[in-house]
Amino acid sequence: MESPPRSDAFDPTDAPDARHTPAAVRALASLMRGRRTLVLSGAGISTESGIPDYRGPSSRARPPRPITYQQFIGSPEARARYWARSAVGWPRISAAAPNKGHGAIARLEGAGIVQGVITQNVDGLHQAAGSRAVVELHGSLAEAVCLTCGTREARASLQDRIMAMNAAWAVDAARLAASAPDGDAAVDAALVASFRLPVCLRCAGILKPDVVLFGENVPKGRVDEAFDLLAKAQVLLVVGSSLAIYSGLRFVTRAVEVGKPVAIVNRGPTRADQLATVRVEASLGDALSVLVSRLTT
Repeated sequence: MESPPRSDAFDPTDAPDARHTPAAVRALASLMRGRRTLVLSGAGISTESGIPDYRGPSSRARPPRPITYQQFIGSPEARARYWARSAVGWPRISAAAPNKGHGAIARLEGAGIVQGVITQNVDGLHQAAGSRAVVELHGSLAEAVCLTCGTREARASLQDRIMAMNAAWAVDAARLAASAPDGDAAVDAALVASFRLPVCLRCAGILKPDVVLFGENVPKGRVDEAFDLLAKAQVLLVVGSSLAIYSGLRFVTRAVEVGKPVAIVNRGPTRADQLATVRVEASLGDALSVLVSRLTT
């Protein structure tokens, strides 16, 4: 897809110190206009779809305790904890719809301004909004995979199996659990202890969500694909990520190393604020919607 013709150069003096003002979005539009832009998205863009995040302003009352890859593969009890919590949390993920922020990014891709999206999210909402060039850095919750034979199962189908195996348990779990990030839920230990763990239908092996768990490496081919997108872009736009982990931060540092400007739209501080050419502190849906109107009209 061809990028739109370059019309005006970015004027650094237009980048305001007041990040909350409309001038910040005008500066962002000035930076992106006529330049191929790559989006790096984090959990903050999905909070407006009702999905909690780990590190944003809404997460402060919920200490993050995600399961690690090492715990998952090393302990049946840990796997039971994961799938019990996921069974309660999955309906919220499966029912979530793209919000204005997802829609705005898809519209910018359709207009030839955004060339692709690297997302740290596992909810599939960018694709649901219409984005096509998406690298799901951490995988997708839409499938589970057997660690023994590699067989895949749709998460919706697996959910039906889990509920059938744990029908009585599910009544209490749904009543007592609290939502957590990435389709997780806080489930009492006593409920976890009575949970029946699903296994692979083909070989009875270990089923794992098709996502990169904490402590697990992102597949090299996926990382290479993301860096290829960055190499073709002229601007990196970070939306809804605190950049607290290296998995996302590395794309910002690479962009800066090769002289590509970085813009950040986020609620709350990020680890790369000092590297940003433009920083917008605002609701993502509102800010990105205004950005679309400035760049496409």
